[in-house]
Amino acid sequence: MSGIFSTIFYQPLYNALVFILSVVPGGNVGVALIVLTVAVRFLLLPFAHKSVVSQHKMREIAPHIEKLKQDHKDDKQEQARRTMELYKEHGINPFSGCLLLFIQLPIIIALYWVFSRGLPNLDTASTLLYSFVHLPASVGTAFLGINLSGKSFILAALAAITQYFQIKLSMPATPAVAKGSNPSFKDDFSRSLNLQMRFMLPLVVFFISYSISAAIALYWTTTNLFSVVHFMYVKRKAEEVKK
Repeated sequence: MSGIFSTIFYQPLYNALVFILSVVPGGNVGVALIVLTVAVRFLLLPFAHKSVVSQHKMREIAPHIEKLKQDHKDDKQEQARRTMELYKEHGINPFSGCLLLFIQLPIIIALYWVFSRGLPNLDTASTLLYSFVHLPASVGTAFLGINLSGKSFILAALAAITQYFQIKLSMPATPAVAKGSNPSFKDDFSRSLNLQMRFMLPLVVFFISYSISAAIALYWTTTNLFSVVHFMYVKRKAEEVKK
């Protein structure tokens, strides 16, 4: 692990986890992990909120996008121009999700190292602690009857299920193929990618969560639930504005 990455991302998150463990009753890893995950998501909320709002608006205008494709199916440049005008009219930034991913990626990697390497080796990694952070008196790895230091089929399944609903809420619905129409390769590819994201990604999340540790599965489940609640909040606010 490079010194810059460790200093900027890994050490702050590692120290935050150890600090939370020291104040959580019994040093429960599950509770500390959930608190840390939610805290990180709140720190990223200004960026995530813009992305979620854009995702919701994209779902709202999806039928208009499909109509534009049909009206200008022989003129791709006009189709792209009208689509960008529609985005501008509704205040949508189609690249906001990429920005959020770019910001989140090093944090996700650092959290992975914290949960997979730092957490099982608290004693040997104490040299990374800040002066005001101390090791907890005791650490409890049991959470709701599940040992977070091992593997958990239940938590891995919860991670996959919550991932499915998070994708279902955030991605526009797959447009149906009109009877007698001849969809282009681009439309077929987009529809195929949409379906794979909906069903294949949750399976990938399940296998990763189960193969690494229950702690990773709990982190994934927590962050997915946070995203679902956030999206539902944005959706409710948007409906209130319409009314």
